[in-house]
Amino acid sequence: MNPTRTNNRSSRTRGRTGAPAFGSGSGSGSGRGNRFGSSAPARSGGPSRSGGGHGRRPAAVPGEFALPKTITPALPAVEAFADLDLSAELLAALGAQGLSVPFPIQGATLPNSLAGRDVLGRGRTGSGKTLAFGLALLARTAGRRAEPRQPLALVLVPTRELAQQVNQALAPYGRAVGLRLTTVVGGMPIGRQASALRGGTEVVVATPGRLKDLIDRGDCRLDQVAVTVLDEADQMADMGFMPQVTALLDQVRPDGQRMLFSATLDRNVDLLVRRYLTDPVVHSVDPSQGAVTTMEHHVLHVHGTDKQATTIEIAARDGRVIMFLDTKHAVDRLTQDLLHNGVRAAALHGGKSQGQRTRTLAQFKTGHVSVLVATNVAARGIHVDNLDLVVNVDPPADHKDYLHRGGRTARAGESGSVVTLVTPGQRREMTRLMTAAGIVPQATQVRSGDDALHRITGARTPSGVPVTITAPVSERSKRSTASRGRRSSASAARRVAERRTAFDAAA
Repeated sequence: MNPTRTNNRSSRTRGRTGAPAFGSGSGSGSGRGNRFGSSAPARSGGPSRSGGGHGRRPAAVPGEFALPKTITPALPAVEAFADLDLSAELLAALGAQGLSVPFPIQGATLPNSLAGRDVLGRGRTGSGKTLAFGLALLARTAGRRAEPRQPLALVLVPTRELAQQVNQALAPYGRAVGLRLTTVVGGMPIGRQASALRGGTEVVVATPGRLKDLIDRGDCRLDQVAVTVLDEADQMADMGFMPQVTALLDQVRPDGQRMLFSATLDRNVDLLVRRYLTDPVVHSVDPSQGAVTTMEHHVLHVHGTDKQATTIEIAARDGRVIMFLDTKHAVDRLTQDLLHNGVRAAALHGGKSQGQRTRTLAQFKTGHVSVLVATNVAARGIHVDNLDLVVNVDPPADHKDYLHRGGRTARAGESGSVVTLVTPGQRREMTRLMTAAGIVPQATQVRSGDDALHRITGARTPSGVPVTITAPVSERSKRSTASRGRRSSASAARRVAERRTAFDAAA
């Protein structure tokens, strides 16, 4: 199913490339320069973004850019997936997942994205953004087959974990309509990803850096990409990916559909909206400063000398918890302290290999590990069901980090708590951060062993018996079998070589 676009792309094409629409022979006259050289020129066509009349932007929330006002009226929201123009296969796949009623951001944006409109969506983490863009992307790509190295749809995300989560979320729906999905991220063998692209894949979920590498190698081209999604674009800007993102967007079909979804929309994203979205349907589930209504926010004032003991007691609670710290070294040190005190903890940060990070997340989700100690690498792209507590052992640097860390709990309407440990010297800065986030937390002075600490976090005294985290039995068995297979193959190869050497010597 590939519904007809409802808005005209000719002005966008001229404004971006200075050449006719895709398929009309752009060639060297496209004005883009080399693939990762100069950026596309500013758009000259499309609806007015400023000035008088209906093109005027509304006033911006402090810290955010003024959202564009939609010129073409948006289609009304739907209350059930069955009301959408989705194929029977996608509806059946939704039913198999137990989904019949869309989340607000899905119900509001899908009628428009299925019709081909550009979409600018803002919603807190856990609000259902992945299916909001994913169902439209799959529905509009279904029925087409990608040529080798030429994907048809692209989802750009800032982190490996988010890429894997998006792929996992969309995989059952992609299978239902016969589409192949490939994840392209750093920290994993590039040869395997290149092979998947050479074999043909309709949908690529990628981080910008690795996708650029594959394009530079000649393993991927984007000129057939008709649907492009930017997920968590503000974090890509914060991580310094903006030049790569714009260079990639300059390569996709200029007449294609663009969707941008994020939990926050700060001024760094304004460039992407102005340059790459044409008359987008704008939908905001809630302001980025808004606190999740089902989430409790606590600031626990602690003494510096007692902070470590307080942290360990919280970690020893009955139930899973994510604990955020600023640095990889601090994460590793706390993880070792927790293990020494009998708490089943594991570390997650950018210094770990992708295999280690994937394994740690799997152990946390299954309950094999009860405490995930992490840097901000875990602040986005991690979904864990029934996670009711997030602890900022180190207060975040800004309100956006706070919102994204806290967004790991209270997902999909569930309840949860965010606790931040604050020493006396951090109080003033924490007050400013909470004000910027639009949150009024409950502040409590605590010490290790306090009833208040137990009441708020479930803290308890750890066993004190050191523990070692090993791979689950099933995982060890698989590894052992694979290892035996590799050893057997190697032994057989050696025996053949020895026999051949003996034969040669006898000859």
